[in-house]
Amino acid sequence: MEDEKIKQEYEKLTEMQKRFIDYYIETANATKACEMAGYKGKNLNRLGSQNLSKLDKFIKIKLQEKENNRIASQDEVLQYLTKVMRGEEKDQFGLDASLQDRTKCAELLGKRYGTFVEKKELTGNCIVELVDDVND
Repeated sequence: MEDEKIKQEYEKLTEMQKRFIDYYIETANATKACEMAGYKGKNLNRLGSQNLSKLDKFIKIKLQEKENNRIASQDEVLQYLTKVMRGEEKDQFGLDASLQDRTKCAELLGKRYGTFVEKKELTGNCIVELVDDVND
């Protein structure tokens, strides 16, 4: 919960409402989420619908946070490439990255920071005019 106001609103929710949010995200079923969160009674279907309306904003925020955590940020990628390049990252067998892998990471980082400028060849037509303006 990034926004301070929303964070404060979330803190005011009951523990049961917070559990409802988590279980709804897990099951995508409001009635089941009510049951798992500890709500009692025969009208769990209606209560689930009410909770969905009331807590929709928090459900969307939590889903977005989950999605953001699944996708690596640019900083994470750059940190990983740097660790591999420096030999700080091990493979699944506990071995250092190969020299080829480390070089590839250095190359990717270099491209990111514009260290390596690729040769560009431009073609096209242009008019060149020579002016003799030298005084004798």
